[in-house]
Amino acid sequence: MNIIIAKHAGFCFGVKRATLLAFEKAADGIPTSTLGPIIHSPQVVQRLEEKGVRVVNNLSQLENGRIILRSHGVTSTEMKEAHEKGLEVVDATCPFVRKAQSYVHLLSDEGYEVLVVGDRDHPEVEGIISYASRPVTVVASAEEAGSLPTMKRLGVVAQTTQSYETLEAVVEVCLAKVQELRVFNTICDATSVRQDEAKILARKVDCMVVIGGYNSANTRRLAEICLELQPETHHVETADQLSEEWFAGMNTVGITAGASTPKWLIDEVIERINAIGGDKKD
Repeated sequence: MNIIIAKHAGFCFGVKRATLLAFEKAADGIPTSTLGPIIHSPQVVQRLEEKGVRVVNNLSQLENGRIILRSHGVTSTEMKEAHEKGLEVVDATCPFVRKAQSYVHLLSDEGYEVLVVGDRDHPEVEGIISYASRPVTVVASAEEAGSLPTMKRLGVVAQTTQSYETLEAVVEVCLAKVQELRVFNTICDATSVRQDEAKILARKVDCMVVIGGYNSANTRRLAEICLELQPETHHVETADQLSEEWFAGMNTVGITAGASTPKWLIDEVIERINAIGGDKKD
């Protein structure tokens, strides 16, 4: 049984930057918190808690100290409140997310109706729409976009972890509904690269293992993509969740991981599969 590992599995630039910032700040002894989980990896969050960096859900829990803004970004109200409270603010927002925030702000200020393609309950999307000066509509699919009314001017922005296919499908629907359409492709390259690799890998292996937090949107999407092409696809957070039965009779196993998955978790999964009976192959 051979193991084939996707070249770009694991941390993307934005997540790596946020994680390094958090561990760096944890080492200097100043009381430090993150506003929400720094990234969508419960295991990384736990390691930070062990180093004294706690997670707070809102700023009312803090009166002083340092607050790290998560990689998914925060709302404009939370950003303002953090500074007004006099907290030391460390902004670990992914640059791609910040760009999406700025485009929503720009479009709304220029008088466009604004549409965000993404998961309305995801913290990244909640943050993005807060930077608009007018109400924002969020859709997750072309089907949802089909219920939009006709409009004169519409600006479209995407959650950074959305698929190109979904964005394209929504834009196609919007073309028939608006006189002027302005689209900013804010999908992160790291997301599309991982998705493209997953498609190629899932087609040529007997089994796929997708590693990453169950609360990670981009990891769940990777698992969905793989499952569409390879029925023997399994999404796990840790090596302990692997089952020997999954690999019975399998010749090749493909491994990919979400953008919030640290290398040490990937290594543990590889080690466990090797123990079951595989040879690592890059």
